[in-house]
Amino acid sequence: MRETDSLTVPGAPHIAVRLRRSSRARRMALRVGRSDGRVTLTLPPRMDLAEARDFVESQAGWIARQVAAVPAPLRVAVGGYLPLRGREVPLVAGSGRSARLRDGAIAVPDDARAGPRVKVLLAALARTHLAEAVDRHAGALGRVPGKLTLRDTRSRWGSCSSRGDLMFSWRLVMAPPEVLDYVAAHEVAHLRHMDHSPRFWAQVEALMPDWRPKRDWLRAEGARLHAIDFS
Repeated sequence: MRETDSLTVPGAPHIAVRLRRSSRARRMALRVGRSDGRVTLTLPPRMDLAEARDFVESQAGWIARQVAAVPAPLRVAVGGYLPLRGREVPLVAGSGRSARLRDGAIAVPDDARAGPRVKVLLAALARTHLAEAVDRHAGALGRVPGKLTLRDTRSRWGSCSSRGDLMFSWRLVMAPPEVLDYVAAHEVAHLRHMDHSPRFWAQVEALMPDWRPKRDWLRAEGARLHAIDFS
């Protein structure tokens, strides 16, 4: 796949549509990033750009509405609030060189590195809670998981490799605990079924009978977590 060019949206010239050609594409596919509002139109290799332009024009209203619905970025800074385990906690000025939990708040030095310091703290908390959830669900399944890795992924909250290695977004620690637990159960279920077949979902159901509201929460609120800027 390669990026070729970009177009602007009629009536919304501030919105750029990135064009990408893919050898696997058989028709045009339009996507608006739920966390960053980036618009991408994937094209078959030899499709004429005029067709892409016409398609963007026909979808201009839909594109503008989707971009407008993307949550505004929230910059992490002392004086603000941050979701942690499903609860809004204040960010207060702290001493030292790192962020830490203190009396129901996150204390962090009030400087330009506040965001990255808070990110390090959240990633450490995410690893602790995800490792516990993975071990618990894997034990119930009778399987031994592989390596656990944390990343800041935008397209998925977790994944399971064919070797049994598990990857999760550290941003899950900002979601309610039961939502993090659902994602852990979902990926652990892949240790037995490497697909999304009925058997896989039956396994998820066995590990977490009430999983649907947790998945729905991520679909509704996940973009808000991705919009938080730790830079």
